[in-house]
Amino acid sequence: MQLERFSYDNKIVKWFATATIVWGVVGFLAGLLIALQLAFPVLNFDWAPTTFGRMRPVHTNAVIFAFVGNGIFMGVYYSLQRLCKARLYSDVLSKIHFWGWQLIIVFGALSLWMGYTSGKEYAELEWPLDIAIALVWVIFGINMFGTILKRREGHLYVAIWFYIATWVTVAMLHIVNSIELPIEFMKSYSWYAGVQDALVQWWYGHNAVAFFLTTPYLGLMYYFLPKAANRPVYSYRLSIIHFWALIFIYIWAGPHHLLYTALPDWAQSLGVVFSIMLIAPSWGGMINGLLTLRGAWDRVREDAVLKFMVVAITAYGMATFEGPMLSLKNVNAISHFTDWTIAHVHVGALGWNGFLTFAVLYWLIPRLWRTELYSKSMANTHFWLGTLGIVFYAVPMYWAGFTQALNWKTFTPDGVLQYQFLDTVKMIAPMYMLRSLGGILYLAGAIVMVVNLWKTVARGSFQADEIAEAPALVKHSNHTGEHWHRFIERRPLQMLLFSLIMVGIGGAIELITTFLVKENIPTIHAVKPYTPLELHGRDIYISEGCYTCHSQMVRPFRDEEARYGEYSKAGEFVYDHPFQWGSKRTGPDLARVGGKYPNAWHFNHMYQPSSTSFNSIIYISFQVVSVSTMHLSCGIQIGRAHV
Repeated sequence: MQLERFSYDNKIVKWFATATIVWGVVGFLAGLLIALQLAFPVLNFDWAPTTFGRMRPVHTNAVIFAFVGNGIFMGVYYSLQRLCKARLYSDVLSKIHFWGWQLIIVFGALSLWMGYTSGKEYAELEWPLDIAIALVWVIFGINMFGTILKRREGHLYVAIWFYIATWVTVAMLHIVNSIELPIEFMKSYSWYAGVQDALVQWWYGHNAVAFFLTTPYLGLMYYFLPKAANRPVYSYRLSIIHFWALIFIYIWAGPHHLLYTALPDWAQSLGVVFSIMLIAPSWGGMINGLLTLRGAWDRVREDAVLKFMVVAITAYGMATFEGPMLSLKNVNAISHFTDWTIAHVHVGALGWNGFLTFAVLYWLIPRLWRTELYSKSMANTHFWLGTLGIVFYAVPMYWAGFTQALNWKTFTPDGVLQYQFLDTVKMIAPMYMLRSLGGILYLAGAIVMVVNLWKTVARGSFQADEIAEAPALVKHSNHTGEHWHRFIERRPLQMLLFSLIMVGIGGAIELITTFLVKENIPTIHAVKPYTPLELHGRDIYISEGCYTCHSQMVRPFRDEEARYGEYSKAGEFVYDHPFQWGSKRTGPDLARVGGKYPNAWHFNHMYQPSSTSFNSIIYISFQVVSVSTMHLSCGIQIGRAHV
């Protein structure tokens, strides 16, 4: 059989690898800063762009879309070419993809620093950038599928399945969640409102974790782990079950972020049921990964790449077990709105995404530059610094979460709440300091990696175009005795279609039913639209990132009704574009605060929170709040609809 000669494009892989490293350090620095700000509020620096409310979305976007995003594209573009035995479809599209993504990152950060935000977690960027993301994602898809269609390998390896599912699902999630009404340049309102907006957001938010932070990294695991271990994947059949079960079940689980809220009970229950089911395919993937190392465990003692991969896969298993446990209503009643959730998220982000990215970089860079890693000792030092960083980050946050939950729910024998909210804030301050130490250790490890890889590159020779040979794709007509799944694996467009159907079923049932069944959101005639002044107050609240620390959702618990007032109803939020239920209570709930204090209190609190709440750790400079806010009524915080 005649061999065809071609070349792999390593240049685009180098670009994305460089961006991954750069944005990783930037994202870790931003995360360390906001961690320190909660322990030392003076580090808000008396400047609007550096306040916690604006820096927090900068950190999450930098880590998710800049660090992890570039890591995805780095790994996909390297592995896809070799799995398809073909050069990428278009060098031009590769370059447009790279520079387009970097521009989105830069302008996204600038917009968030300037206070332009949609107020929707993990989807804070305003509508012009949403359009840009969609366009760049389409370019990525064309480049990926173009490469697959011109492949010389008939079989689509499991990693490619996950790449395809990632692309189609992220496109669906982004488009649906980004439907908004632009009112001016860099300002829009979500098309959805209240309960519906909350469901759409967490259908998106949970599955942004599933299909941006998980499925593409599972694809990278299935490619790079066997390469690093020099062992085949443990079980082909298990990978099939893992893939199809995971993408079908994951999409249903979003409502578990909204337990005990105004979301209809049936939707909450669906989220819980599918979250528990999610343990099976998630752990199937973890087991498939760890058992791939059979016969190679002796190398783990010395090989930093394998060390990072083992901890990454273990962190994935821990996070995907803890997540379903947190979706149980009796556990969620304790954990939600606390730092327990923050610990859970960072076990996944730092352990799974961070460590697997580090492993890929350590494996990839020496091969791209055709040399040995500069220092195995430095790589092992990075591993232990990173591991200790995760421990020192997560454990204090678990401790803080338990402390918050116990304090918030404790009553005296007389039936009075024992602790004021600020008492708990003061009590967990030492945990925030320890959390910052974990961030310092993790960042230090990343800096060690940068030095190590820099020196590796310096002594190597980069090969931009790697020559390869492979026979042309041969179409087989006789498939007798072949495994049934091979039919799909030879047909990328069918794989795309079937993946879309599998992920679309759950979303369609949850969203359409909530939208169309009127009984889901009973009308409350006393609730009226916001006045222009009240809407302006909400806009300030959102632009300054107050939603990152406050909730506007009183759950039907004795302690919450005693502390905040009557529990929230679905009909209260019909004019909320976007919803502002929140996911974390660094500060108290604000759903009933609108009519509780005079206008002057609200102004002073926005001007400087510590002036009204002595132990407040949130710092807002006088530069943040414009003079125009002096004319705002008590609706400045959240409007009067919830009074």
